[in-house]
Amino acid sequence: MFEVITLLTLTVIGYIFGSLNERRHFRSILEREETLRGVSTFTTRIPPQPYSGASHLATGNVVISIDYFKKISAGLRSLVGGRVNAYESLVERARREAVLRMKADAQRQGLDMIFNVKLETASITKGAKGQIGAVEVLAYGTGLSRTP
Repeated sequence: MFEVITLLTLTVIGYIFGSLNERRHFRSILEREETLRGVSTFTTRIPPQPYSGASHLATGNVVISIDYFKKISAGLRSLVGGRVNAYESLVERARREAVLRMKADAQRQGLDMIFNVKLETASITKGAKGQIGAVEVLAYGTGLSRTP
């Protein structure tokens, strides 16, 4: 009985605090996306216009851990199959955060645009069962500035 109460308590706490943290993070992402709108990003290998200025590597890296509720939700979903919405929002937050950090890095270096943008993802495991404990996303590309 004690184990069931503990599980339910941790699930409720994980859901409440995880949801609050996720909403706050999404609000922060939206605000920063607006402020970094001036740094253009492209997935093409060749810049869309000729640039004669400096070029530098721009990177952004983030590791976001999975809250307890997401682990429980994903575990239940794995029993019946289908989309794991809990992990989808986690990966979306990580991807957008990594791109924002890459744009901020480019801005610090005085770069106007980033081309050949790539994203690398990795799961960081915890525990003997190989459960996912966090997701890491690295965004990188070649940043260019208009001035030499």
